[in-house]
Amino acid sequence: MSAVTANGLPRAAVEAKAVSLLASAGIAVGVFLQGFVINEPAPYELFMVGLIAVWALFGMRLSRHAAILLTLLVAYNIGGVLSMSTMSDLHDTPLYIGVTLFLSLSAVFFVAILEADHARYTLIFRAWLASALIVATLGIAGYFGLFPGAEAFTRYGRASGTFADPNVFGPFLALPGVYMLYRLLTAPARRMPLYGALLTVITGGIFLSFSRGAWGLYLVAFVLLVGALFLQSTSGLFRLRVALMSALAVAFILGGIVVALQIPGTAEFLAERARLVQSYDGGESGRFARFGDGFLMAMENPLGIGPLNFGRLLGEDTHNIWLKALMDYGWLGFAAFVALVAWTLAGGFRILFRDRPWQPYLLCAYVVFIGHLLLGTVIDMDHWRHFYVLVGLIWGAMALEARHQNAARAAAGRRAAPAR
Repeated sequence: MSAVTANGLPRAAVEAKAVSLLASAGIAVGVFLQGFVINEPAPYELFMVGLIAVWALFGMRLSRHAAILLTLLVAYNIGGVLSMSTMSDLHDTPLYIGVTLFLSLSAVFFVAILEADHARYTLIFRAWLASALIVATLGIAGYFGLFPGAEAFTRYGRASGTFADPNVFGPFLALPGVYMLYRLLTAPARRMPLYGALLTVITGGIFLSFSRGAWGLYLVAFVLLVGALFLQSTSGLFRLRVALMSALAVAFILGGIVVALQIPGTAEFLAERARLVQSYDGGESGRFARFGDGFLMAMENPLGIGPLNFGRLLGEDTHNIWLKALMDYGWLGFAAFVALVAWTLAGGFRILFRDRPWQPYLLCAYVVFIGHLLLGTVIDMDHWRHFYVLVGLIWGAMALEARHQNAARAAAGRRAAPAR
């Protein structure tokens, strides 16, 4: 009788359900905390370190895909350690590399938990959406000064929410925005007002970040998502709906921009930020000139010049993820990063249109990942927490597909086996 609870259920079943609920709560809190990054280490790191450790102690399993991803990311971090060995003054580099290593492990963690239960995609996306809505709302409130002290959620006159940099705040909102757009384009009509309202809040935050990179990322992901939905469907009626809803969404966004332009000072700031080349981009000491100088330095320093040393030597950081990999992680780190990107793009695309329960989440993550790669040509993002989660989301789908194929082959083998 001791094995049966008061409601008649086996105690083991009740305990398993309780553990499952705790695990889900831990994942949701961890994903939610991505949106609150002012300094390093951020609350996200402090919470996720404990969560990953507990999960590892209680049987987290690494599949072949998780092991491959881990190998690539460990090689990337080894490159950083080797690069650090070239520095005479380490400054705070050990902490920097430590954060990179943790973020790498977090990507592997998400692969492992998603492969164990694909339903966690829904949990992760909802937690990310909840975080994005709060962060975007605070950024909007800060920009318009809606309450005393709201200016704390702005930087340089731009919405930044609970991020130290508007250029990170905007891209963080991209996946929830694309996810809401997907739901808006595919959901029943009765839910469209809800998804439209949520999409408006997130798009407003991205716009008021006045981040050219975030705008471009969002636009690229928007176009790729609509194009993918067209390719995926063979229904003329659905394609017409996607076209009409996309046009409506664009018109609504443009209308919102027109309204925002009526606010004093916004039009001038928008015109300044919308310029393709800013004053700090061009010239002999500008960002683009530093790209050339940095790649020449990389050819002469196979181990790199040490994490964060580029900015100390040239006065500005690399602002290019490829150059960042070469300078901070050396040739080894660069090779590992290129392999990671190529594997993610190829592996994700191969399964992008397969009819699976996790396919909508893979599609959203994949188009946003592509947008981040394009954005990485003008900004450093090796410490963006959400970038590593994106990698985990895509590799998790790859691992799930491999498991699905293995199960299908095993089932086919059993059916083909002669009866005894």
